[in-house]
Amino acid sequence: MSTQTLHIPIQGMTCANCAGTVERVVKKLAGVDDVRVNFASEQAAVSFDPKVLALPQIVRRIQEAGYSVPTARVELTLSGMTCANCSATIERTLNKKVPGVVQAAVNFASERAAVEYVPLTVSVDDLIAAVAGAGFGATAPGDSPEAEDTEARARAREIADQTRKFIVGVICSLPLFLLSMGRDFGFTGEWSHAQWVNWLFWALATPVQFYTGWDYYTGGLNSLRNRSANMDLLVAMGSSVAYLYSLAVLLHPALGHHVYFETSAVIITLIKLGKMLESRTKSRTGGAIRKLIGLRPKTAVILEHGAEKEIPLAQVQVGDVVVVRPGGSLPVDGVVVEGESAVDESMLSGEPLPVDKRAGDAVVGGSINTEGLLKIRARAVGKATVLAQIIRLVQEAQGSKAPIQALADRVAAIFVPAIIAIAFLVFLLWWTISGDFVSAMIRLVAVLVIACPCALGLATPTAIMAGTGKGAEHGILFKTSEALEKASKLTAVVLDKTGTITRGKPTVAEVLPFETAGGGVSELLLLAASVEKGSEHPLGKAIVAQAESSNLVLLDPVEFKASGGRGVQARVNGARVAVGKPAWIEEELGIATAPLRDRILELQSQAKTVMVVTRDDRLAGLIAVADMLKPDSRQAIQELRALGLKVVMLTGDNVATARSVASQVGVEHIFAEVRPEEKSSRIKELQHQGESVGMVGDGINDAPALAQADVGMAIGTGTDVAIETAGVILASGSLAGVPRAIRLSRATMRTITENLFWAFGYNVILVPIAAGALYPFESLPSMLRQLHPILAALAMAFSSISVVSNSLRLYKADIR
Repeated sequence: MSTQTLHIPIQGMTCANCAGTVERVVKKLAGVDDVRVNFASEQAAVSFDPKVLALPQIVRRIQEAGYSVPTARVELTLSGMTCANCSATIERTLNKKVPGVVQAAVNFASERAAVEYVPLTVSVDDLIAAVAGAGFGATAPGDSPEAEDTEARARAREIADQTRKFIVGVICSLPLFLLSMGRDFGFTGEWSHAQWVNWLFWALATPVQFYTGWDYYTGGLNSLRNRSANMDLLVAMGSSVAYLYSLAVLLHPALGHHVYFETSAVIITLIKLGKMLESRTKSRTGGAIRKLIGLRPKTAVILEHGAEKEIPLAQVQVGDVVVVRPGGSLPVDGVVVEGESAVDESMLSGEPLPVDKRAGDAVVGGSINTEGLLKIRARAVGKATVLAQIIRLVQEAQGSKAPIQALADRVAAIFVPAIIAIAFLVFLLWWTISGDFVSAMIRLVAVLVIACPCALGLATPTAIMAGTGKGAEHGILFKTSEALEKASKLTAVVLDKTGTITRGKPTVAEVLPFETAGGGVSELLLLAASVEKGSEHPLGKAIVAQAESSNLVLLDPVEFKASGGRGVQARVNGARVAVGKPAWIEEELGIATAPLRDRILELQSQAKTVMVVTRDDRLAGLIAVADMLKPDSRQAIQELRALGLKVVMLTGDNVATARSVASQVGVEHIFAEVRPEEKSSRIKELQHQGESVGMVGDGINDAPALAQADVGMAIGTGTDVAIETAGVILASGSLAGVPRAIRLSRATMRTITENLFWAFGYNVILVPIAAGALYPFESLPSMLRQLHPILAALAMAFSSISVVSNSLRLYKADIR
């Protein structure tokens, strides 16, 4: 079926079980192919058949499960409508053909369209473009919400709501806790034991229980309704046990004299503090996406009939000439038609130094014009730009699940039911052993509130988000978290030669006049370039480019004749000039090259292609053309070897050329004379030898090998960002990105391992302590022998924060 994938933001999830619940209920919808919910980024990536299922049905199913989808609303002003059919056409276009629209209603009389849509899935610019595609005009109010701003505001409202509830919790819990502890330790007078004090405690605890803690009740009930159990249920049960027991004592003093209102109130307040801090910290892991989105300007200045005009970015069309002043952000991908400047492309390449641009050079939207005024002809706008593709790739990578997360997901699915069962077993066991109901109840509450499925749920996705975000800042784009994980396990890296180790573009390396010919370097180059002026061969173009860069004025050739890529000849300024391979010069023209043979062989041993130049049937000299090494190739290969990787060069060139290049860059293993269709079989050979192979190529001719490798890495800029066969895109075009990608992958997986170790270890160690495993050891502190629920809540509150904070350290990792 034809599938469509949407990234839908979700609010209300409190642990990994919530993410699993959303996955399960959405997957039951007819037409859904796949669902991946990221608890850390609070987004669901849903792949579905749009012919069977629509976005409103998905949103409704998520809401029915007890969660919410933040949406934005905008009113578009329409133009061009002449009848009711026009309004129906626009409405149908928005509802049926624009992914991300929840509902659109068009009013023909007022010429307005009210559109509800999902942030980051579709933008106001996309809505305007869709209306324009239907043959009508649309404009948005000046204060129309940007998609990312809408989602950010929704997150901010959620944090503000949690903050208000936490403040209420502190205002009520702090005096409650101080009065209760003061009474227990005898710091207050006899008055504190009066019955009215217990009623005061109840009055202070109740707002905390049912205002600050109301989310836990609704979340817990929703989880039960969805036939699952989450963290909310644990908190609601633990705090309710203490609160309801205390209320029972208050109403029936015969049951006892001590109330635990401070326990229930402080538990809820501390856990609310933890969730509030977790939300604020967690939002920082998604900072890379917001930073990339922030690179896009909201307007552009175009030239219209020779005059400058500022228009919304959505209205820029391919072919428009855009004016960008110093300090401005380039709004579109295009080519410079006028002006010179240095452009900061670090958002794409990760390299800090600006790149000089002049007429004819390609530029990328989102980069910064640092110096002169540029006029750019737009070649790609909107979602077709490189920046938009980068944002999409980072979103997809952050929304995917790494294989290592499978274990945490399986544990999380049974975690909460298991904890509830353990808590009640602990209660029955201690009540049976000690006969003390209150002591057994305290242990039950401690077990319920100390267990933390949140840390398990956050361990992997927060590290993935931070790792992929860090990569994006350095021009390293992981398309999936699986590719990020596999890159850490590579044992061998195969490098395509042309375009990867070398520049992939022939250039003149040496111009050597023959001593007896009597001409100089410039004269020899001028003759050869004038003949090659009519050639389409890459080597000929390299000679012409060298002559033009040397400011030589080329002559017009006559009687031009090409011989199938072996050589060319023509009459230049009255002389018969030929340029070609040595064998062609001898066989076709009958001119002996023996006087230059030693020099020719020497140049060929240096991986240079040699062409002989003759004038009037006499040797005039040699021109050596080479595919020059990229300046950072040798350093990058040394870094790969230092990482313990086996480095292999793959090329279709002959063995001598391959060995020459390999010796220059420090590669010990080569596959030479390999045809394009044979490259993937060489990858298989290494895999059969037990190697985990990363293939690095230009992403076009190397597609089969990139797909066969355990991890395919495509080197390239521009449209190469969208290469589908590679798992990793190195957008800078630099081979230095390969060791950086591997170092980042290893750092990310190390962080995930640390997170999982902490998450599992936390629960494995502290749940038994809360259950009373250390009670028989009288030499230990009493706080460990009988863990108070308040301490349990404090530990639980900060467990997930520690995991998220550990993941954020990846942003400071040195991957260079």
